[in-house]
Amino acid sequence: MLRYTEHDPTIIKTSFPLMSFRIAFIGAGSGGFTRKLVSDLLTVPEFADVEFAFTDINKCNLDMVTRICRTDIAANGLKATITATTDRREALKGARYVFVVVRIGGIEAFATDIDIPLKYGIDQCVGDTLCAGGIMYGQRGIAAILDFCRDIREVAAPGCILFNYANPMAMLTWAANTHGGVRCVGLCHGVQHGHQQLVEVLGAKSKAEVDIVCAGINHQTWYVSVQYQGRRIGGEELLAAFERHPQYSREEKVRIDMLLRFGAYSTESNGHLSEYLPWYRKRPAEIKNWIDMGFWIHGETGGYLRVSTEGRNWFEDEFSAGREIKPFAYTPENRSEEHGSRIIEGLETGRLYRGHFNVVNRGTITNLPDDCVIEAPGYVDRNGINLPRVGELPLGCAAVCNVSVSVQRLAVEAAATGDDKLLRQAFMMDPLTGAVCNPPEIWQLVDEMLVAGAKWLPQYRAAIKAAKARLAKGPRIPARASAGAARLKTRSLAELHREKINPRAGH
Repeated sequence: MLRYTEHDPTIIKTSFPLMSFRIAFIGAGSGGFTRKLVSDLLTVPEFADVEFAFTDINKCNLDMVTRICRTDIAANGLKATITATTDRREALKGARYVFVVVRIGGIEAFATDIDIPLKYGIDQCVGDTLCAGGIMYGQRGIAAILDFCRDIREVAAPGCILFNYANPMAMLTWAANTHGGVRCVGLCHGVQHGHQQLVEVLGAKSKAEVDIVCAGINHQTWYVSVQYQGRRIGGEELLAAFERHPQYSREEKVRIDMLLRFGAYSTESNGHLSEYLPWYRKRPAEIKNWIDMGFWIHGETGGYLRVSTEGRNWFEDEFSAGREIKPFAYTPENRSEEHGSRIIEGLETGRLYRGHFNVVNRGTITNLPDDCVIEAPGYVDRNGINLPRVGELPLGCAAVCNVSVSVQRLAVEAAATGDDKLLRQAFMMDPLTGAVCNPPEIWQLVDEMLVAGAKWLPQYRAAIKAAKARLAKGPRIPARASAGAARLKTRSLAELHREKINPRAGH
């Protein structure tokens, strides 16, 4: 039985008019993220009576997260309600907003995204946005998100907005808008995290002192304008600030090198960024020169798979063993920097919010294609979500993004149509995959990944059958056995407890 520690209720006393509408969560069994978003939303005084509808295919996780969030709500003295069901359409009925927080295939599929490419020399840190792992993750995710969109069109409230937190962010958001017929906004926190780094290297006291404008595509967005103390900070000054910083000069070598060569700092972490480009992870002997092993996100081979596995095991142990969990306090100072609650607050109350959002370009960034999904600054109030015209990215930054956009376009069309030839072309055009593998190797790699992911790829039934036949008869191209250049052992629960590490807290 799940138990909670003592907590004084935080009752929001307000004269604000209470609002009542439904917010649905698809993939609500993602414990930490769902709980945080609910907490953020219920920090808004007007939302004290909203209805949350949780749905997930994993009933055990769904039940645990529902119990946790209901107890949080009660501890804060609110009347917001939660309905939980494995029937997705039931959860989506009448929803005004929908959050997608899914990982299609879970850890089982994620492991194939990392381990199979390693056999061909493709060494990834995260594998959820681009490269071989990100492309295949997108094939699973797009197949699912198009099903979500069909249900939203048929049973959700008119004008329902889909907020996508799932990766690969750009691909899934692109598919939902283009093929799903639902307005979808992708939300990420990379801009906020990089903003804090800029504050630190410039010696500012808070984010309020450093004004930023970012533009690009998700996980390859650039700080195109940084202003501090009334003046614009140029690329050379920013480079010098990062190079002399005792922590970031060690942890962010890829980002600093890109700043040196392209003149703008990237929003994305060192490990993420390193696998989107053809230069930093193609030679195993050189990978450790560009990463830091102090924390997984700085470049560890399969780092996100490791911490996700450890975190899942910890979640199941902690929340099923009846351990004491302290309820969240729904207070402004505890509200996270995630965009989701603030966008809904702006739309419903009219309070102005400025953030960076993933939307279809439509001329916002003039030297990226109009149909691609970009990440750019926007403003939200009762008039909607509006993006000002950014104009051109620096030419080199645009070139980096355009390569990735071509991969995304091929991958989205492949997933939506089940065309495995387009899928193979996406792999060939991917910067790191193309830097490491030749075409026959890529063809066989795709065969292996299609077969491994068959249960989540209904659109590829015919291609998977043919791939199985090819793999069965050979001759096959010899794959390189590789543990990766910088891989760490996944720790057991006993080891985590012995080391007093909670992987879900980011340690």
